[in-house]
Amino acid sequence: MSGNPSMLRLDCPIPSRISPHADAVGDWLVDWISGFDLPMDAKARRRLAQGGFARYAGRLYPDASAADLRAIAAIFTWFFLVDDACDDPTGPRPRQVRALRDGVLRLLRPGGGRAGPPDGETAFTGPLRRMLLDVWRKPRRRMPAAWQARFADAVAHHLDGVLIEVSNRAAGRQPTVSEYVTLRRATSAAYVSYTLIEFASGLPVPDPVYHHPAVQAVAATGNDLLSWFNDLISLRRDAASACGHNLVLAIAHERGLPVEEAIQVAADRWQRTMHRFVELRAEVPSFGAAIDEPLRHHLDGVANSVRGTIDWSLESGRYRTDDGPKLAVPPYPLPTAAASASGA
Repeated sequence: MSGNPSMLRLDCPIPSRISPHADAVGDWLVDWISGFDLPMDAKARRRLAQGGFARYAGRLYPDASAADLRAIAAIFTWFFLVDDACDDPTGPRPRQVRALRDGVLRLLRPGGGRAGPPDGETAFTGPLRRMLLDVWRKPRRRMPAAWQARFADAVAHHLDGVLIEVSNRAAGRQPTVSEYVTLRRATSAAYVSYTLIEFASGLPVPDPVYHHPAVQAVAATGNDLLSWFNDLISLRRDAASACGHNLVLAIAHERGLPVEEAIQVAADRWQRTMHRFVELRAEVPSFGAAIDEPLRHHLDGVANSVRGTIDWSLESGRYRTDDGPKLAVPPYPLPTAAASASGA
């Protein structure tokens, strides 16, 4: 890793992948979004268009069918819309985020979404509700009840984290590093994306295996890696609006460091965690031939989520800044010495 915090090299021993359907799904996604009459100004529409969410989905689920990738890209778009609304300093207050969470979970839980929305503060109405109803239709029809409950639990965990962050910002409270790491595992929505690995593969992992400590350690470590990389690349935006909810900012605040020094501390922590991620994947035990195949797909999917987030973040217009730390993540596998010398 470079010692110059203005240009950080992070090594990721996970190969880059992307679905052959990604760009076609991106074209479809534009038409899909336009059908919901979202109340967005020109800046918000431009930010949405530059996000490249279909390519993000294509990097995380490179083997998904075109139809499934459309469903996943639409789900990703919904979460990014919620994220943008909650990140806006003039956006929803804690009470409104709590109402959103309650309405979303009523829709996702068994039997949810068929009755009309309730009245009052707990209402979940408008384009976001119509979008979620649309994207949830296919997984609810195809996936077993246990998977649907797992997905809803992951969404609940994510929205609970969003509520805590919005409440912290409203109170002007900055989290400690330890508090932030735990909270970031929720606000990243990585655990939601992990459930979609099974949707894309059609190979659900049994609950006792999914929640096995060795599997959960891989999941949490992968979550940290993709979250902290996002923190590095979105640092300048977070410094302006996130009230310390960024690993670099939490380190700087807790240790009394200049931000430039905290960037290097965070990058070093990221690299150590990457090494640990590789070790943890190798330590997952066998559960028998019938389970090992779906588990392999799941663990590969967690790895794809790490590398896919890196590659998408570096290409997405969502994170292009001129004043943030410059990040370099070489491709893997690295070219051989002979290939490099020949210019291949």
